[in-house]
Amino acid sequence: MSVGRNATLPVIAVTGLAIEARIAAGAGVRAITGGGVAAQLAAALEREIARGAGAVISFGIAGGLAQDVAAGRWIVARAVVTSTANWRCDPVWTRILAERLHGALTSDIAGVDEPLIDAADKRALHLASGAAALDTESHIAARIAAEHGLPFAVFRVVADPAHRNLPAAAAQSLKPDGTISGSAVLRSLARTPGQLPLLLRTALDASAAFRALSRGRRLLGPRLGHPDFDQFLFDVP
Repeated sequence: MSVGRNATLPVIAVTGLAIEARIAAGAGVRAITGGGVAAQLAAALEREIARGAGAVISFGIAGGLAQDVAAGRWIVARAVVTSTANWRCDPVWTRILAERLHGALTSDIAGVDEPLIDAADKRALHLASGAAALDTESHIAARIAAEHGLPFAVFRVVADPAHRNLPAAAAQSLKPDGTISGSAVLRSLARTPGQLPLLLRTALDASAAFRALSRGRRLLGPRLGHPDFDQFLFDVP
């Protein structure tokens, strides 16, 4: 029995937050964090692929775009779309993700360079793209995976529903290492104390999303469900 490239090289999980990377990492998985900096994320992914990679997955939380998608809902992407590009996800891997994540919504994911703060902007992007959710890493991961000819998939969990605005404190507090700056949150609250109720609601939604992300990670198992076709090939004498 021969074990080929996909079975021996790790899956690279592409995340924006340090907590997402910790959840993703495990058997056969190396995780990287972009921290909201596109160039930093792209460089980190290129380095990991140069070290050796069998596949790439975008993993973490996302912003909701469809009105009926609540916080904590699993999303498995068919494709990643932007205003100028469309990257199809690996169909076999996508099917496996959907089967293991019973109840997940299979839909397109929109890739954006900056989080959308206003619910009106989310509605507009949904109408323009048809995507159920958005994030700031999937389009970068999809492009680089395609350039290297690597299988690509997306597993995301909705954190902020489409109908809810994001408070400035949440949108402006991410550090380049993927952690949240408590001092930035406090400074934002000091400037605009009226955002506190929305910030607390956002924190509750995020907590539900991270719990769902952890449950999904356990269900996906080693290599985040990536199909190792080469395991089933036999050497011919």
